[in-house]
Amino acid sequence: MGPATASNLGRLLTHTARRVPDSPALVWRDRVWSFAELDARVDRLAAALRRLGVAKGDRVLVHSRNTNAMFESMWACFKAGVVWVPTNFRLTPAEVAYLGASSRAVVMLRDTGFQAHAAAVREASPHLRHVIAVGDRGEGELDYESLLAVEAPTLPDQEADVAYSDPCWFFYTSGTTGRPKAAILTHGQMSFVVTNHLADLMPGTTERDASLVVAPLSHGAGIHQLAQVARGAATVLTSGEKLDPAEAWALVEKHRVSNMFTVPTILTALVRHPAVDAHDHSSLRHVIYAGAPMYEADQAEALRKLGPCLAQYFGLGEVTGNITVLRPDMHRPENAGSCGVPRTGMEVAILGEDGARLRPGQIGEICVRGPAVFAGYFENEEANRKAFAGGWFHTGDLGRMDARGFLWITGRASDMYISGGSNVYPREAEEVILTHPAIAECAVVGIPHPKWGEAGVACIVPHPGASVDEAAVLAHLRDRIARYKQPLRVVVWDALPKSGYGKVPKALVKARLAEEGVAF
Repeated sequence: MGPATASNLGRLLTHTARRVPDSPALVWRDRVWSFAELDARVDRLAAALRRLGVAKGDRVLVHSRNTNAMFESMWACFKAGVVWVPTNFRLTPAEVAYLGASSRAVVMLRDTGFQAHAAAVREASPHLRHVIAVGDRGEGELDYESLLAVEAPTLPDQEADVAYSDPCWFFYTSGTTGRPKAAILTHGQMSFVVTNHLADLMPGTTERDASLVVAPLSHGAGIHQLAQVARGAATVLTSGEKLDPAEAWALVEKHRVSNMFTVPTILTALVRHPAVDAHDHSSLRHVIYAGAPMYEADQAEALRKLGPCLAQYFGLGEVTGNITVLRPDMHRPENAGSCGVPRTGMEVAILGEDGARLRPGQIGEICVRGPAVFAGYFENEEANRKAFAGGWFHTGDLGRMDARGFLWITGRASDMYISGGSNVYPREAEEVILTHPAIAECAVVGIPHPKWGEAGVACIVPHPGASVDEAAVLAHLRDRIARYKQPLRVVVWDALPKSGYGKVPKALVKARLAEEGVAF
């Protein structure tokens, strides 16, 4: 076991439930769970997992929309000492099957309507022993509420003992090539992240606050909510899986919401909806946006509507959102376009190709080190060697810092683009497009889109004598890859632009699209 180096992350909920048992912990649709109620349900689920034979360090796959069960599963996994493996609920059954098999999950919790996803995981993973269904249990599955009901109330202080480096969360993040990779987040690392979020993003948060969730709990929003539970703030979920700005603003007013985590496209949609003027949002103190750069005009519009409450952060899943922060008081003209300064306790550097630090103003790779950096990719030593070369985590993003330490992102070392706040890696779509029998070559690039920030354009070359059109390509993609990863446009060319080495540089593809006037 080694020295007592970490508190189980689940104790954040235990402590808060003792301190403010009757305060609202979770609000969803017409239900409110107090911290005492939430804690009791979480303890019963943790006990149920143990009774099913889930041991410390085992993985539990969770495929769910934002629901109380999704939220409860996170805390139950932490308390039981098992690893929470959430998925993006928009993924296809085949994509989720890969995550289940590669994580070697022994239990899957699925939301209503995802029978096909569970069947795909069962088929792909010999390690899966149980499927727990919420609301529509099928043959051979366990019912979520029944599982909780049979567990007796749990004795206090039953959280698993953990070390600093023990994993608590597999945060799946696509690389620039190939399949998604599991970034290992640990109990000790996440304790720092929670503290850092409270210090840098939403200082002063208490049980008198409320937080609205408008993004999937499987990623950045889930990390944001850990800090709410730590301080006793209520977590408010929207009723459906799609953003409804009218509902969101009504919830802000009703629950006196003081903070929320968003991405730029969501924030812009909220600010531009007429409901923003129909509801009182003066309670908002910390509106946090991350996941993509925000256009300066959109930022200015949000500031006009909401006042000085915007906070931006830059941070990858591997660094748990903890690279830089642009606080509300830093949203000034001289910092326009910047994503802020290094987070408390974190070090950021711009490194050249030789690994040496560059001077202020010089462009190089953004690299970071400190307690928020993950423990590495699960069973992927090659990716770890590249990611941690020279004692830094390499983000793959390019940028520059000024003499004050403010960071500007200038581009991406990879070809990834960000659509609606989600990272999209063109290779995933390209590989599926190339399975179409009529298509010989393909390149997907992201270009500016007025609603989504960026969206994909697929440039394809048919086999000699074959013909294919946009509708056929989009139909081919429809059930093979998640919708947010699908390009919105398809252009057909005789050949792709190539470099002298025979490669297809994405810059040349974008240049040709611009020459031809292809735009959204």
